[in-house]
Amino acid sequence: MAGPTSSISVRPWRNGNMNATPDLTLWGVGTSRTIRPHWAMHELGLAYKTRPIGPRTGETKTAEYTKLNPRQKIPLLQDGDFRIGESAAIVAYLSRMYSTPERSLIPEAPREYAAWLEWCFFIVAELDSTSLYVMRRHRADALGPIYGIAPEVVAQAGEYFRQQLRHVEVALADGRKFLMGDRFTSADILLTTCLEWAIAYGVGICDNAQPYLERIRKREAFQRAVAANVPMAPITPAPAKA
Repeated sequence: MAGPTSSISVRPWRNGNMNATPDLTLWGVGTSRTIRPHWAMHELGLAYKTRPIGPRTGETKTAEYTKLNPRQKIPLLQDGDFRIGESAAIVAYLSRMYSTPERSLIPEAPREYAAWLEWCFFIVAELDSTSLYVMRRHRADALGPIYGIAPEVVAQAGEYFRQQLRHVEVALADGRKFLMGDRFTSADILLTTCLEWAIAYGVGICDNAQPYLERIRKREAFQRAVAANVPMAPITPAPAKA
């Protein structure tokens, strides 16, 4: 268990209590999915504690954790007496609950919000679970020994990923900095983790995603999240820049 974390001034403007200081604890490190909530909280300038348990280590099967999350999966976020799992849902919750005028990860206008939702659902369904996680389940060097090694399935999943990534290629062709234009949102968090995952698996990414990914990797919050996703240490967010 990590020690206590420091805190910073936070103004949650959506939860009805402008003076509230959130009591956040994030369980989970070490995967492309656990990095997502770490990253979101650094983007939002939130102080939080971390319980750096990993997947398939036995740590998710303890009585303590199973009581919190019967699915025995990571990540899991505790916000006071509220609990939420699933990385994309955690990121969406944080974006909705703790975005401020100074630090926001979610669009306000109804149609921009709908476009943001579309990106989030597309990334999680088509790029992550239908493609990359299928590869993970059936690669010999990943979970194949558990679920069955299937090179043809892995190849087909990789090809499907490349086909679906055309949506990203077309969107970024207009020169936009991020998926929602000039504004970074939590949809970019989801996409970046999938792009990094694809590169690690040798799938490759589309041409327009290369400069996009280079820009994202330079974000201080991303770099802090990468570090937070590994070490057994308290998580301290960077202060907002003037």
